[in-house]
Amino acid sequence: MKVLVVGSGGREHAIAKKINQSPLVDTLYCAPGNDAMKSFATCVDDHNIVQFAQNKSIDWVIIGPEAPLAEGLADQLTDAGVKVFGPNQKAAQMESSKDFAKQLMEKYDIPTANHITVNSLDIALTRLEEFTTPVVIKEDGLKAGKGVVISETMEHAQKTLEEIYAVDEKAVVVLEQFLEGEEYSLMVMVNDETFKAFDIIAQDHKRAHDGDQGPNTGGMGAYAPVNHLPKEVIGDTITKIVKPTVDGMSQEGLNFFGILYVGLIWTTEGPKVIEYNVRLGDPEAQVLLESMTSDFMQHIIDLHDGREVSMSFNDQYTLGVMMASVGYPGSYDKDVLVKGYEGQDHILISGLKQDGNDWKTNGGRVLLVLGQGDSLKAAKDQAYERVNEIESDGLFYRKDIGDKGI
Repeated sequence: MKVLVVGSGGREHAIAKKINQSPLVDTLYCAPGNDAMKSFATCVDDHNIVQFAQNKSIDWVIIGPEAPLAEGLADQLTDAGVKVFGPNQKAAQMESSKDFAKQLMEKYDIPTANHITVNSLDIALTRLEEFTTPVVIKEDGLKAGKGVVISETMEHAQKTLEEIYAVDEKAVVVLEQFLEGEEYSLMVMVNDETFKAFDIIAQDHKRAHDGDQGPNTGGMGAYAPVNHLPKEVIGDTITKIVKPTVDGMSQEGLNFFGILYVGLIWTTEGPKVIEYNVRLGDPEAQVLLESMTSDFMQHIIDLHDGREVSMSFNDQYTLGVMMASVGYPGSYDKDVLVKGYEGQDHILISGLKQDGNDWKTNGGRVLLVLGQGDSLKAAKDQAYERVNEIESDGLFYRKDIGDKGI
C-alpha cells in the first residue's frame, strides 16, 4: 500500500512515523515533510497533491494540518478518486469557523460557554458589557492555535477588540464567558454518524510560559493519560458531547470523515466544549500516537469500511515538551544553530532544518522531546533529561509540563 502524508510539522512527523510502522504500508511519501522525516519516508515538494497522488497511484492520503482541509483538498482528492483521511471543506468549518461550530452547539444542545458573535467594533464593545472578566475573545477563521485571547480586565478586552477591528472592520468575533475547570483533549475518529473515541485523553499546555502565563500558543507540551480527573470523564464526554456532536454533524449533512478533536474543560457541571478541530491536535498527536500500540493505518481502513475500530495503548505515561524559538508566538529569529539533535526517535520535529551537518531553527515551535514512564513524574523526568541534551541560544521551553497531574 502507498500512503501520502500531507504536512511538515511535528504532528505530521508523528503520523508518518506511526503509519510507517504499519505492515500494510509498503511506500510512504510526505508532502512536503521535513528533514527529519526523510530518514524513513520520501519527501516531495509537489504543490499539486492531487496530480501527484494520481501519478503515483497513492492508496491513501492522510491530511495533517487544518489549512488544506479548510481549502478543500479532501474534496479535490475524493473527486479524483483518491481515498483521503480528513474531512471535506464543509465539515472543516467545525474548525475554520468558530461561529459555525457555536451555531451547531446551540442547535444540538451541546454544553459550552455562554457566548455571542459580533461583526463590528461598536457592537462588540456594547455586547462586551454583558460579560464578566475574564472574558475570552476568539477571532473567526484559522489562527494556528493563536487566535484566542483571554482578557483579565475590561480595558484589555476593549484594547484587543480595537486591535482586531483596526485590521478588519468587519471581522467576525466570538465573545465567550471564561470557564473555570481543567482542560483536556479527546480525539475521535468519525465516519459520518459512526465514531470511535480514543481510549485515553491528553492535556495540552497552551500558554507560552510556566504557570499558564503569557500569550496563547499552538501548544507548549502535552501528556497522556490524564488520570487525575474523575473516572467518568471519558464516558460523560462521549455521552454529553461526542455523540450529540457526531449526530448533529450527520444531520447537517457534513459527511465528516477523519479526526474530530474535541477541546474540553471539566467543570462543576461536567464537560463543556472549548473548541473543535478537524485533525489531530499538535502536540497531543505526538504523545497519543507514541502511546498507541495498535495499527493506526488499519484503524483508518476499518473506519472507512464500516468495521469496528479496536485501538490499544500502552500502560505507560507519555509526556512531550515543546522547545520553541525565543520570541514565539511573536516574532523570532530563524537559522539559529541547534546542537544535540541526531535523529533521536524520541524527538519529533516541528520547525528544524538540516544545513549540511548542522540543524537550524526554521519555525516558531521547533521540536518536541518525549519521555515515557510508569508514572507521570517518571515520564516528565525522562523528557526533561532529554531536553537538557539539546543546546541552543534560540530556544525556550516550559518547565512545568505535566505538573497538574503530578
